[in-house]
Amino acid sequence: MHNGFAPHLRQRSKAEQAQNFWGTTWRLLRYLKPWHWLLFFSIIFAIASVIFSVSAPKILGEATTTIYAGVKKGRAMGITMSRWPIDFHKVGHYAIVVLILYGCSAIFNLLQQLLTTQLAQKVVYTLRRDLKQKMRQLPVSFYDNHDHGDIMSRMVNDMDNVSATLQQGLIQIVTSAFTFIGVLFLMLTISLRLTLVALITIPIGIVIVGVISPKAQRLFGKQQATLGTINNQVEETYTGQQVVKLFGDEKREQDSFEKKNQQYFNAAWKAQFFSILVFPSMNFVRNLGFLMVAVVGSFLVAQGQLAIGAVQAILQYQEQFSRPITQLANLANVFQQTIASSERIFAILDEPEMTTDQPVKDEQPQAAAPIISFKDVKFSYQPDQPLIDHFNLDVAPRQTIAIVGPTGAGKSTLINLLERFYDVNAGKIYLHGVNIQDMTRQELRSHFAIVPQETWLFHGTIMDNISFGRMNATKDEVYRAAQLAHADHFIRTLPDGYQTVLGEGSTEISIGQRQLLTIARAFVANPEILILDEATSSVDTRTESLIQQAMNDLQANRTTFIVAHRLSTVQNADKIIVLNHGHIVETGSHAALMAKNGFYAKLYNSQFRHALR
Repeated sequence: MHNGFAPHLRQRSKAEQAQNFWGTTWRLLRYLKPWHWLLFFSIIFAIASVIFSVSAPKILGEATTTIYAGVKKGRAMGITMSRWPIDFHKVGHYAIVVLILYGCSAIFNLLQQLLTTQLAQKVVYTLRRDLKQKMRQLPVSFYDNHDHGDIMSRMVNDMDNVSATLQQGLIQIVTSAFTFIGVLFLMLTISLRLTLVALITIPIGIVIVGVISPKAQRLFGKQQATLGTINNQVEETYTGQQVVKLFGDEKREQDSFEKKNQQYFNAAWKAQFFSILVFPSMNFVRNLGFLMVAVVGSFLVAQGQLAIGAVQAILQYQEQFSRPITQLANLANVFQQTIASSERIFAILDEPEMTTDQPVKDEQPQAAAPIISFKDVKFSYQPDQPLIDHFNLDVAPRQTIAIVGPTGAGKSTLINLLERFYDVNAGKIYLHGVNIQDMTRQELRSHFAIVPQETWLFHGTIMDNISFGRMNATKDEVYRAAQLAHADHFIRTLPDGYQTVLGEGSTEISIGQRQLLTIARAFVANPEILILDEATSSVDTRTESLIQQAMNDLQANRTTFIVAHRLSTVQNADKIIVLNHGHIVETGSHAALMAKNGFYAKLYNSQFRHALR
């Protein structure tokens, strides 16, 4: 709703890594606190699953040793293979035990996954709710100064990153850690020497993770920030597609998108490359360890210092031993991306909110006071760029006040201040003699209905869109409001009338018709004070005249502010306030201002001459 006064700044997300990794991590983990019991049982089930899983290879090794002992004894006795003295009863017992272990591991793993999924969804639900509530508390200036596409990227893409990590990665840390500890313990119980051989590969793995992870962290942060810029351009281009096509600007928009898309591609493939690089690197380390254990184990078996089943168990454990390292290395990269996403979310949650609403003070509205008073008001969007200075205005009840002036004079800014979209830097604004900063925003805005410059209609029926002005409005009140706005006729010519569903962008009806619906929405609200901020800018002259007639009928019951560039719409106003550079330069009726032949007369005559051309 800003004119030339509003700053047109857009803050781009910096493509940086998480600035406070551990602080953000602990802050994210605090969201788990209300469901700590889910986390507790998830960890218990994960540990149980690991215990059953890592116990199986050692028993399989004993089964292998039993079979090998029978084969070796049979060969020594010189008997045929079918009569080798293998203790199949004992081997069958081992097999049953292993099946039970793996079955129990699978059951506990399933239970752990169910609890973890529930935990992750509860946490992300809470995080989304907090973000949504925060968005309601942010001032209008936040939305003026941030890309909408980047905000959507934080609400959707970054939130999905957090959800996926909580659901898949959180417990995997526990399982990987306990798998490592459990496997190491069992390996030590089998052979100290082979365990030491396996441990040789750990420093190599740590070096690989230490080199790759920081690089991946920076690239994932750049990837998410670049994705935000792409989302912003897509959102802007889509909503303004008619303007893009009208001016034949498709190629430039496409080139701009290709450039941003290429930047995203470069950041994404590099981030994924370094993330994926962990797997082949760790696989090489694992295979190297597997080879060393096999060679040393074979040597020990040949010397009779170790049973073959022990070597087999150690080789199986070598696989399980290196897997947690690989998983933790991969999780390190995933968490880098997740923490970068979390930091982008928390950045919004940490934004300064609107000033806290103060309760209404004890003083009652003053019957004799002007309905609206601006007293020595000062305001600027930027501290070094003063806009409105020492502004004073009194508005009597049931007056129609027109606010006119050149672009950038401060017309829409006054409405922003009046409805507390922004708060004044100095001075006061009164409603019925009560300082509006002593009222809650909800109470203040209940006195107003506004028709802004930009039409906004949501996906729903025309009936729903009009009744949005007052949700408990009856159908007859909606019909009456549409008639006052001169929208009833075109609505009834639509196939479904008032039940016509408006889609994305409301392209089923014209821009002027959308404007009429927003005016009808303001009428159905039946406000004490009506604000039309360039409300007739998108309608034809005849419709504009009809709306003005309806406005004249309503003046007996409400105060009206009309913000207008087209001075032909304000000739019947009780008082015309002429602004220039944030100051009132003239005040009076249309006839009086024209007779004065001052600033207003020059504006009016310039428009009149332009219309005659």
